[in-house]
Amino acid sequence: MNLPVINIEHVSKKYLIGDSQPRYRTLRDSISNSIKSILQNSKNKKSEFWALDDISFKIYPGEVIGIIGKNGAGKSTLLKILAHITNPSKGIVELNGRVGSLLEVGTGFHPELSGRENIYLNGAILGMKKAEIDRKFDEIVDFAEIEKFLETPAKHYSSGMYMRLAFAVAAHLEPEILLVDEVLAVGDATFQQKCLGKMGEIANKGLTVLFVSHNLAAVSKLCPTSILLNKGKVDIISSSNEVIRKYLDNISTPTGSWDDRVGTGRARITKIEIRNIENQISINLAMGQPFVIYVEGVTTSNQVSFSAGLQIVSEDGVNIIYGHDQYTLICGNEENKFFFKISINDLLLMPGNYYINLWLGKSGIEEFDYIKGAARITVFQGENLPVSHTIDNSLGLIFTRMAVEVEN
Repeated sequence: MNLPVINIEHVSKKYLIGDSQPRYRTLRDSISNSIKSILQNSKNKKSEFWALDDISFKIYPGEVIGIIGKNGAGKSTLLKILAHITNPSKGIVELNGRVGSLLEVGTGFHPELSGRENIYLNGAILGMKKAEIDRKFDEIVDFAEIEKFLETPAKHYSSGMYMRLAFAVAAHLEPEILLVDEVLAVGDATFQQKCLGKMGEIANKGLTVLFVSHNLAAVSKLCPTSILLNKGKVDIISSSNEVIRKYLDNISTPTGSWDDRVGTGRARITKIEIRNIENQISINLAMGQPFVIYVEGVTTSNQVSFSAGLQIVSEDGVNIIYGHDQYTLICGNEENKFFFKISINDLLLMPGNYYINLWLGKSGIEEFDYIKGAARITVFQGENLPVSHTIDNSLGLIFTRMAVEVEN
């Protein structure tokens, strides 16, 4: 019977909100902090925040596990514990194998060292001998596409160069366990596909991969099994498609209580209504028919103007439809409220469940509000289609109206 390569038992991690500890503490820091602690009164006591709360699971050799959840769910904290960057407050963490990690951009790199020197430094940290690193060196440089900058100090690298080299080092030095946190957040689409392909190769060799990402399509493609974290707890461990569906269900609500949102807040959505062709409030929409999304919200002042965009996402996290009108500006009224509608004239999604992401902001300048799973819709086969047989999304994602003309 295989032993688990990762064993997590009742692990919790506590942080003190408002607590700041310098990385290096001098004697002066220690003396001044002692004086501050004496002078502080009770109203300045730090509050506790449990980033992880009593989680347990086991991962076995060769498994590729996705970890998803809302912002603040505890995903990155979990990987930092597994990478020995931070210690758990409670519980047992057992790792059986050499760990390679790709967490925040630049983690594990010395800014004053060149790319070449950092490759050998990271290999040494993983416990590899120089001869082992030598054998992999050309592959790493070729994969990272940084040959011209190999002798350049890492402090001069762009974030994309950092990520390419960091991933190449972590993936090619053959750890038994690879921890990857948002590798797809930096870099162009071509390199992102290279990363996914390399992680697939690692998995096929029987090594273990933990993959944290907001890219649900990538998680679904790469990871047969996923873990959903919610407020520091394990919500569900199951097939990735089932976990993704539950995640999207959890974040989808029309009431304005969305948790998975980011933005500066200069404009914020507070209410959404979806109306069908009969102008009835409904999330059940017929193929080939128009529908309208009514949006209400508030601004920080009536001088704020912005544009709107949307994405329609499948149940397994694939972005299917994108729309953006940057030319129609939306403004708050005298009460700092705004109202607008988005009209979709012809819904040609195949039957199934979908999620709508909404965006407000100024393109390329500022993101005011971005809500994942702002609403959920169910598309069914209506009568306004030139087909007589039952269709479903196994045939495709988008239905197209086509004209066939017979020519003699």
